[in-house]
Amino acid sequence: MRRARDTGRARPARRGDTPPPRTGGSEAEVLRGFLDYLRESVAAKVEGAPEPAVRTAAVPSGTHLLGLLGHLTSVERATFLGERVGDWPATFRAAPGDSVADVVARYRQAVAEANDVLDGCTDLGAPLPRPRANGPAPSVRWALTHLIEETGRHAGHADILRELIDGATGR
Repeated sequence: MRRARDTGRARPARRGDTPPPRTGGSEAEVLRGFLDYLRESVAAKVEGAPEPAVRTAAVPSGTHLLGLLGHLTSVERATFLGERVGDWPATFRAAPGDSVADVVARYRQAVAEANDVLDGCTDLGAPLPRPRANGPAPSVRWALTHLIEETGRHAGHADILRELIDGATGR
């Protein structure tokens, strides 16, 4: 058995690897359970991340943790609350005065408001009950699936960015 060489460096922080949720059996319970699981995972990646690394791009695209969570906040608000976004690339930029706590709180607030909307939706095939500024609202099923895809994609980005910042891994 090979042993890791002691390099004198502190071991990276490791979070427990939370398994996927055990949800109820209905389609809505499964979709909402997995979305909430991903939402919590991505918020946890940003919480506790150190300044200024949390807003510093670690990849050529310019992506950073605060920007990812700001973008996901906009996606939640646009999808479930009908808020219009005029400049999607701008949603990836954090304001200089935004703290980690500010960005996480805004995300959690958007999630809570989105969940309030979803709590009133009993038919996954029905359109979301939100303003229709730019066409018909998508079905609840489509919106949940889209947010699982979008949040999962960016949760993966957040995993890599956080590990590059301070070695933290796990969900």
